[in-house]
Amino acid sequence: MRPFLAFGALALSLALVSPAGAYEIDPLTHLPLPEVTADGRVAYTPIPREEVAYTGSYAPGTIIISTEERRLYFILPGGRAIRYGVGVGRPGFSWGGINAISMKREWPDWTPPAQMLRRRPDLPRHMAGGLDNPLGARAMYLGSTLFRIHGSNEPETIGQAVSSGCIRMTNEDVTDLYDRVRVGTRVVVLR
Repeated sequence: MRPFLAFGALALSLALVSPAGAYEIDPLTHLPLPEVTADGRVAYTPIPREEVAYTGSYAPGTIIISTEERRLYFILPGGRAIRYGVGVGRPGFSWGGINAISMKREWPDWTPPAQMLRRRPDLPRHMAGGLDNPLGARAMYLGSTLFRIHGSNEPETIGQAVSSGCIRMTNEDVTDLYDRVRVGTRVVVLR
């Protein structure tokens, strides 16, 4: 009987550790839970979100994206900003300008634009929102463009220039930003 109990305890402890690449959803936040290694550490640590000093001229509530730094700044009152790591457009897909958030969506569906489908005919024509969706947990649409600030199902790409022009964030960071902004928030993208 004791060997059976020992085996049962071992099986239960192994069941609590997700295999590589697997995710579970937190029932309260509806966000992916981070992958945890067998020794209890988070398997992937993204660029940390942090509050920093800000001395620029943009008003509180503005989003500034530095594609060169691969960072997004949400301007706070009192000369402060929250700095997030982001993924940006790969060479040939970077852009700059001023826009505004025109729409916000939680766990958005994804329909690749025609130009992307021409480059990548292997992509699905439509994908429902969820963990496998490249837009991740949240999306903020920028004006009437095809560009978005969105989460990602590939957190390892944060800090890199790999997208087709969208601004990628970890699902945790995009949810934090999403909760701070409203439709109409000004977005400045610097090249």
